[in-house]
Amino acid sequence: MKFSIQSKDIQSKARAGEVTTDHGVIQTPIFMPVGTAGTVKGVHQKELKEDINADIILGNTYHLYLRPKLDIIEQAGGLHKFNGWDRPILTDSGGYQVYSLAGTGRKIKEEGVTFRSHIDGSKHHFTPENVMDIQRTIGADIMMAFDECTPYPCDYGYAKQSMEMTHRWLKRCCDRFDTTDPKYGYSQTLFPIVQGSTYKDLRTQSAETIASFEREGNAIGGLSVGEPHEDMYEMTDLVCNILPEDKPRYLMGVGTPANILECIALGVDMFDCVMPTRNARNGMLFTTQGIINIKNKKWENDFSPIDEELGGYVSTFYSKAYLRHLIVSRELLASQIASVHNLTFYLWLVREARQQIIAGTFYDWKNKMVKKLQTRL
Repeated sequence: MKFSIQSKDIQSKARAGEVTTDHGVIQTPIFMPVGTAGTVKGVHQKELKEDINADIILGNTYHLYLRPKLDIIEQAGGLHKFNGWDRPILTDSGGYQVYSLAGTGRKIKEEGVTFRSHIDGSKHHFTPENVMDIQRTIGADIMMAFDECTPYPCDYGYAKQSMEMTHRWLKRCCDRFDTTDPKYGYSQTLFPIVQGSTYKDLRTQSAETIASFEREGNAIGGLSVGEPHEDMYEMTDLVCNILPEDKPRYLMGVGTPANILECIALGVDMFDCVMPTRNARNGMLFTTQGIINIKNKKWENDFSPIDEELGGYVSTFYSKAYLRHLIVSRELLASQIASVHNLTFYLWLVREARQQIIAGTFYDWKNKMVKKLQTRL
């Protein structure tokens, strides 16, 4: 994997770059639609490529490991062949899912994590080593190190202990990654993850430790787990000042359109979040003019396009009134239209941010856009 920076904003730390993988080029800043179980919910690969034009999507180690299981993915020739996606894929290590399993018999030890499947209750064990092996089998272009994601709020002592174990796990991940080969004939790369909750000294220590491993890219985890947005921005700013400038920075699980723009200004290059598709299924639409709750009666006889300024087939072909009808009628097509629209918006947002960075107008545009995007229509 290679990363290059084409342009920098003079009023912030925003930058426009390119990540080059064997499955294609990713222009940054970028938003990655979440395809947890090998699919972005309700969206065909054709729509992802032609309408949304996603450079990269995300899959999840935990979910793919449990279902359809690794032998099926390996027989198919990897996730790219299994789901028909021929552009880059990033896989989360499963650390966040293990975090979310607290209270279901999860046990975290130095060796790894024992947990029970949310599907059938069967017992499983993740270690830094077998998580590397699982992601080799899935065949993601970008693999994530196995870490522990701490909750918010989190006691300082626990946050420190967890961070130090994550660093030890990272060493084991790197050792395994560096002594194994890709299965499918194309390159894979490994990103470490910064932890440390919302404690400045821990985040500083973690960012310095992660940077010392000199991998091809770095991630920031453990944020967007309930902490105030101001704390997220403070920790992101702190970490981005430490992580090497010549490598991509990935802020995991973030977030709202305003979160994304603010964190681009802090120097983040890559984002993912379930929000655009999850909120779409509940009738919340992100548009160039603000946020729409399409269930509201005010849209019942509004026959204007969902978002004419945004462009794209779905957003300009279907009316607000028609989409509202589908949503309140619980038609399956409603989730599909809304999901494609929201993802189109998210990809438009990061691409517009990229163009503003290149044009030297990002900072003022960002401030105006953040206010607009928080408007409830």
